[in-house]
Amino acid sequence: MLRFFIVCIANGLLFGILDGLINANPLAQKLFDVYKPIAKEAVNMPLGILIDLVYGLVMGLIFLLVHKALPGDSGILKGLLFGGIIWFFRVFMSTMSQMMMYKVPAPVLIYTTLTGLAEMLIIGLVYGAFLKPLNG
Repeated sequence: MLRFFIVCIANGLLFGILDGLINANPLAQKLFDVYKPIAKEAVNMPLGILIDLVYGLVMGLIFLLVHKALPGDSGILKGLLFGGIIWFFRVFMSTMSQMMMYKVPAPVLIYTTLTGLAEMLIIGLVYGAFLKPLNG
């Protein structure tokens, strides 16, 4: 149980760090200018950290719940597959919705899709490497 909380809290923090690297770098800032008319002036950092920690816990719990159903024998493979599934539902579907509803340039959508894939694969990899169900 302690391992679960340590891994999930660490992954929540990693989630926040990766989000910062993905969204605050100079390239992203230039690409995300398209959102300036609707963006907040400042990000609520304490709330953002709390949300990322909750994401880490919830995603860790979901990983353990679906672990047995994921193909493969190694935790690493299961983690990568889980990351791909999370990417599809969290990032890809959101990006496709943005493409359909808003005037967002293609480079922004491509950047969001690819960086989101890398982020979710890293998050999944951590779960796969360090979380194992109690019953095997």
